[in-house]
Amino acid sequence: MQIDPDLSADSGPDALAALLEWYAAMGVDVALDSAPIDRFAESEARKTAPPPQRLAPRPTAPAGPAATVQNVAAQLPNADAVMAARAAAGSAASLDELKGLLEHFEGCNLRLTAKNLVFGDGVVKAPLMLIGEAPGRDEDIEGRPFVGRSGQLLDRMLAAIDMGRDRNAYIANVVYWRPPGNRDPSDLEIAICRPFILRQIELVDPEIIVFLGAQPAKALLGSEVMKTGIRKARGHWTEIDTGRKRYRALPTYHPAYLLRAPIEKRLAWRDFLDVRAILKPK
Repeated sequence: MQIDPDLSADSGPDALAALLEWYAAMGVDVALDSAPIDRFAESEARKTAPPPQRLAPRPTAPAGPAATVQNVAAQLPNADAVMAARAAAGSAASLDELKGLLEHFEGCNLRLTAKNLVFGDGVVKAPLMLIGEAPGRDEDIEGRPFVGRSGQLLDRMLAAIDMGRDRNAYIANVVYWRPPGNRDPSDLEIAICRPFILRQIELVDPEIIVFLGAQPAKALLGSEVMKTGIRKARGHWTEIDTGRKRYRALPTYHPAYLLRAPIEKRLAWRDFLDVRAILKPK
């Protein structure tokens, strides 16, 4: 990405820092100068330059507590991390306790690049729980799920069926930290977070769960259930088994998709009408 030449030191350090932070959030890892560089001249200079001197190898630092902490902080997620997540999630007796466990859980490396843990938002013991895939930029900044444009659309859709996160709905994501550059979370990252969202479902204990998009439905229902894709799966009621209880569930389109394809709102509206008919909020 080319740096804006109009943004100079005169803009102040705050503006430069904000720009660099925005580039990092968008996944930019290379900066280009605004002035052209003659790569052919550089190549010729390298041909005539004397060979570099060979440096002595750097001594390896002995393993110690600092090295151990560093390795833990950037460990590669594996099956042991998944098992640790299951054990931790199963021990939570309340949503606050589950959130506290996630704040200190080191098994998912997404926490190293995210600004905030995005746990959930809404009413405990709500009759309706909605689950998305992962936080985006706005959610990462505020630490709340669905607060950007797609979240605003979701709030309007809920209001249209006399529901809302401030009264009778609860909203969460399968993954609790924003993946860098808004990339899709990996299967292993989803597997590590899965025990936590299953326990979160049990603690909220809703009457109905709505999956917002194909990814959360696939993560919690299994790839076999979702092998036909969200177009054919949406609008068809199914069940999710958390291991302790079965919950009625309905896949539908993600609000972000509806913003890109407004014509599909009519189908999502049918799904939300089905939810209202079952719950019949007063």
